[in-house]
Amino acid sequence: QAQPVESGGGLVQAGGSLRLSCVASGNIFNGNNMAWYRQEPGKQRRLVGRISASGFTYYTDSVKGRFTISRDNAKNTVYLQMNSLKPEDTGVYYCNSDDVWAAGRPWGQGTQVTVSS
Repeated sequence: QAQPVESGGGLVQAGGSLRLSCVASGNIFNGNNMAWYRQEPGKQRRLVGRISASGFTYYTDSVKGRFTISRDNAKNTVYLQMNSLKPEDTGVYYCNSDDVWAAGRPWGQGTQVTVSS
C-alpha cells in the first residue's frame, strides 16, 4: 500500500489558521473512516478526529469547535481545517484510516504544525 501524503503544515501564530491536506491510496481511503492524528515530541500519536465514508465527523474535546475535517472522495483526499490555533496544537499531523493499527497500514511522513504564542 502506498503511504498517505500529508501537506499544508507550517509555522503560525496563536489564533491563526491552517488547512492540511492528505492524499491516500484507494486501499486506505475508499469506504473507510479517515482520521487525523497528532504526535507531539516524546508522546504517542493520538487521534484528533475522524470522518466516516459518508461524512459524519467526530472530534476530540481539545479541538472541537476549532477544527473541521472534510473529505473529497473523488480525489481520495481528506482535509483538516484548523482555526483558532493554540500552542498546544503543535505537533506532526498524520492522516490515515481509523483502523490504521489494526489493519497494519503504512504511515506517511506527516506535516509539521508549529503554533507560536
